Amino acid sequence: MTSGFSEFNLNQNLVQAIDECGYTTPTPIQEQVIPAMLAGSDIIGQAKTGTGKTAAFALPTLNNIISESRGIQALVITPTRELALQVTRSFQTYGKFSQAKILSVYGGQPYGPQISKLKKGVNIVIGTPEG
Repeated sequence: MTSGFSEFNLNQNLVQAIDECGYTTPTPIQEQVIPAMLAGSDIIGQAKTGTGKTAAFALPTLNNIISESRGIQALVITPTRELALQVTRSFQTYGKFSQAKILSVYGGQPYGPQISKLKKGVNIVIGTPEG
């Protein structure tokens, strides 16, 4: 792969998805966050809109998911429903070649389908407390 992301030793499925997104060079926030998260460190990151923050935390999260597990392994909380959906789309794009099961949970939608998917088993839940 030609992606600069391959230097992070990410799963090849993730590198393939990153290449398909057209990402060639990690942004500064990604250079700092991805290796720290892969090493198991807790992080707090701040950067302007459009700098790749979602990929910075989504890629190591997806990399560390054990897809055979039915339990929730990651919970992402966002301040709004719109951002929850945006983050979910990003996780789905980056994880499209992986077996990770991703679910958005938010108000304004019937609870039945969301609860059913949770019971079937998901790896990553992305939601908001916003109703």
